[in-house]
Amino acid sequence: MIRTPLRPLARILRAREKGENPDAIERENRRLRHELMRDKMRVRAEGRLLILGVFFFAAFAVVGGRMGMLSAAEPVEPRAAVTGASIIAQRADIVDREGRVLATNLATHSLYAQPQMMVDPERVAKELAAIFPDLDEADLVEDFTGKRKFLWIKKKLSPEQMQAVHDIGDPGLLFGPREMRLYPNGKLAAHVLGGASFGREGVRSAEVIGVAGVEKTFDAWLRDPANGGHPLQLSLDLSVQAAVEEVLYGGMKLMDAKGAAAVLMDVRTGEVIAMVSLPDFDPNTRPAPPAKGLASESPLFNRAVQGVYELGSTFKIFAIAQALELDLVQPASMVDTQGPLRWGRFRISDFHNYGPRLSVTDVIVKSSNIGTARIATEIGPERQQTFLKSLGFFEPTSIELVEAPTGKPLLPPKWSDISTMTISYGHGLSASPLHLATAYATIANGGVKVSPTILKRDTAATGLRVLSGDTAAEVLSMLRAVVTRGTASFGDVSGYAVAGKTGTADKPKPTGGGYYDDKVIATFASVFPAHDPAYVLVVTLDEPVETSGTEPRRTAGWTAVPVAAEIIRRAAPLLGLRPVVEPEQEIGVTLVRN
Repeated sequence: MIRTPLRPLARILRAREKGENPDAIERENRRLRHELMRDKMRVRAEGRLLILGVFFFAAFAVVGGRMGMLSAAEPVEPRAAVTGASIIAQRADIVDREGRVLATNLATHSLYAQPQMMVDPERVAKELAAIFPDLDEADLVEDFTGKRKFLWIKKKLSPEQMQAVHDIGDPGLLFGPREMRLYPNGKLAAHVLGGASFGREGVRSAEVIGVAGVEKTFDAWLRDPANGGHPLQLSLDLSVQAAVEEVLYGGMKLMDAKGAAAVLMDVRTGEVIAMVSLPDFDPNTRPAPPAKGLASESPLFNRAVQGVYELGSTFKIFAIAQALELDLVQPASMVDTQGPLRWGRFRISDFHNYGPRLSVTDVIVKSSNIGTARIATEIGPERQQTFLKSLGFFEPTSIELVEAPTGKPLLPPKWSDISTMTISYGHGLSASPLHLATAYATIANGGVKVSPTILKRDTAATGLRVLSGDTAAEVLSMLRAVVTRGTASFGDVSGYAVAGKTGTADKPKPTGGGYYDDKVIATFASVFPAHDPAYVLVVTLDEPVETSGTEPRRTAGWTAVPVAAEIIRRAAPLLGLRPVVEPEQEIGVTLVRN
């Protein structure tokens, strides 16, 4: 900016020549400068006032518009706002193989409080405690009279509870709509379904997420809107599941067992038709995991999948099947059963003295530990490991349950010759009942490996061949003989030609240091019908004891076998199997009888 001097020299000189006062020039210039400055400041002030006026006009316009919108809107309850993605409450149903509902959604309401809006907090606390006995009146009063501005009271309400709360009539009690997961069959198939809970929550909705079982395994699929609301269809049959649970529960109580498990599987497809673990729970009110003690003692523990046990003599058939496949023996081959069998410092004995020799078939029929161990020594550790690995005993099962990876078999740290002997009759390797059912299904379907599934599957098993068809048929003939004239005679169900093998294993102490003297795991693995195998059933009882005689009996033939027989008697008609007369010649094999 160029400033004009107040006393320009040229004008001063001319004024002096004319005799004028030079100070008048300075005064005039000062006046003009002040007027110019005044005009500039006025323009600046007017601009600022204009901007401020526009700002105030806009602010009042927004406030006025909002007030107009509020006056025209319907009154609603205050809603809690959250940032981030919206909560998706939608979740698909779960149905059985016939389309019957196992899990669905139910529209309900939640109850929350805004204490600052309450008229009489003490009265509200008292009446809420009367409606919900699990709430403490003193705690409610403390929450309602404190500094809290928001408080969840109940995440789920029944219509009756909602009406009772509404009758309290306090404006500080508010309801929010939401969906909850409902299991209409209660405890039925609890361990398969698992259960669900709430994830992210708002007062207008809540995210339902799976916490166990298929609910957790397929959580993303069940919540995906792209599925168009189609249900997740399981392989379970609701009617068969109910029958198996009822019989197994009765058998567990009758045998005074502390727990039980059962797996019913289709031998052609690997579909699990029924899976039961007892004790169980209601997924509608799923209990909290135990804070202390053994996980296996909790009703949440799935014994059929997570429980790994020494399954006793049910393993003998695998040693016999491998020996037949390797052409080391034939069904009529004679085996030395003179006992006891000594191997270093170890001694192997039979439950009874079966004489100096038994045929291979009778080794299975009479369940000879010595005979099986001698056959296993011919197989050897390396070949035994390869065969058991091909049956799936080295890895967790592939069933679609989130708990499956925890059911990994327990293998010996060093697979020695004595390990080969003891594992051949079911000691030294622990596996789950589902592992056992899968291996027996592999034998029952002609020797093709089966992969278990909890989803409905219409195609037959397409796994690798583990045994030849002829060997599988010979093995089934032996298993049938176990029922007709062996240790599983109580398992014979008229019209259904049951084949199977018993197994009684001493129960190991949880802290190590050997086995209990009077506690066992009793197992019966069965196939029916033996002449046209369709299903495998494995029943396991934890610490059973049968007391109808003069002495307590704990072996599987007295405990697990009768329970399995009753399950087959009840479930077979539900599976569409009609009683038939068994062919006289069993699966084309003539048994050698001593």
